[in-house]
Amino acid sequence: MKMGWGDAWGPIRKYWSDPSAANREEVRRAAVSFEGIKFQYLHGVKHPEAVGPESYWLDYALVNRPGNTDIQLDLFLDYANNVKLYPKFQEYFRTSKPPLLAIWGKNDPFFIPPGAEAYKRDNPNATVQFLDTGHSALETHVEEVALAVRELLGRVSGSGFAGVSA
Repeated sequence: MKMGWGDAWGPIRKYWSDPSAANREEVRRAAVSFEGIKFQYLHGVKHPEAVGPESYWLDYALVNRPGNTDIQLDLFLDYANNVKLYPKFQEYFRTSKPPLLAIWGKNDPFFIPPGAEAYKRDNPNATVQFLDTGHSALETHVEEVALAVRELLGRVSGSGFAGVSA
């Protein structure tokens, strides 16, 4: 594990170091197959029955439109370039200290809690909140996420926005 990444990144990281057809196929199976997408929605979720199956079925249908799977696989490969920019992002957080809200599924197999904690290390204005869920926190904790966003907006705007009912 590196930079707060979980083991679920294994096939993608292997693909970065060796973008062979075999490694691309492994990412296809792990990330854009029906089983891979369903895993992203359900792994680490305390009550998987709370996740509507239409979420992962729709995601699968959209990801697997003609030509889109290859685009997704190209994006996974290109994400390595984003990782190279992490030091610049971290420097921005250290120097600018913007208000920041990081809400994390504490059971996320991709982005593990140390990744969220790094925001607090780089930015004293960061609020980090862990939810008892996996990668797709909005599927199971939309109310908690919405409340945290409203609270942050209320703090930074000074408008009392957080107290406005939905």
